[in-house]
Amino acid sequence: MRFYDIFNGDADGICALHQLRLAEPRDAELITGVKRDNELLARVEPRPGDEITVLDVSLDTNRSHLIRMLEAGVRCRYFDHHFAGAVPIHPLFEAHIDDDSSLCTSLIVDRYLLGKHRAWAVVAAFGDNLPESALAAAADLHVSARDLEVLRELGECLNYNAYGESVEDLHLHPAELYQRLRPYSDPLDFVRQTLEFEMLRRVYREDMERARALPLWEEKSGCVAAFMPEVAWSRRVSGAFANELSQHHPGRAVALLVRSGKGYRVSLRAPRDAARGIDAVAREFESGSGRKGSAGIQFLPEQDVERLLELLGRTYPAKTRADKG
Repeated sequence: MRFYDIFNGDADGICALHQLRLAEPRDAELITGVKRDNELLARVEPRPGDEITVLDVSLDTNRSHLIRMLEAGVRCRYFDHHFAGAVPIHPLFEAHIDDDSSLCTSLIVDRYLLGKHRAWAVVAAFGDNLPESALAAAADLHVSARDLEVLRELGECLNYNAYGESVEDLHLHPAELYQRLRPYSDPLDFVRQTLEFEMLRRVYREDMERARALPLWEEKSGCVAAFMPEVAWSRRVSGAFANELSQHHPGRAVALLVRSGKGYRVSLRAPRDAARGIDAVAREFESGSGRKGSAGIQFLPEQDVERLLELLGRTYPAKTRADKG
């Protein structure tokens, strides 16, 4: 029998797997990649009797691969918070799927483990742009305000490391980053005792400064957008910058478009005070997917940019709200 751990390479996927394996240690083949590499089940060819664990990967996107494995006699346990569509019912399938917009996959794993390694779920929630959920989860940890800020920074840095066109854009391969976390049950010990956090924090800040210098596109609508050049730092920082714009413009949807050949790779965020429906907007386009508050489009042709911005304007009409300074 062989085991496979299949997980999104962002903060949520890594921290979800880390919590689970702290509670249930097991060696497994690691299958992961950049955040947008979301058809990860296609990279696995398990045999009958093998077992896969999937974390923070869209079931809807991987449905055909999952059903193929189940029918071949592969056991699967699935943790996720993305839109799933119809969830298969099969004796070899165990689903822990909840697309509530206040949840990330790590919080679902935390619920499954009854809070056993909650500090890592807090890290993930901060990284997944769910600060209110992170603070709620942290309430029972009794950490200082200073340590809570460190957990926030760690989550943001882990998430930042997952963004890129390919793993060559990243500073650390997500599987390598997960392996470096494995010895640490306390994320604060990881911060104090390793060099990875300081390295990621430094390069994250450098990339964010470049992004903040870009002009923003704004109209009298419920949307704010930024267009970014086709360079590695843009791809690395796209998720973090989209999250920051969402926090600074809580009443508006956010569209962050990174040039990719004759089109764009797009990160989308719903308004924070109405964090719903952005996944439906993304799915209006061929390569769009995501969850209620945060979604993306793998490739948006140049001619579809205006249609996307118009759709965002209709879905989230302008309201009289002051953005944060």
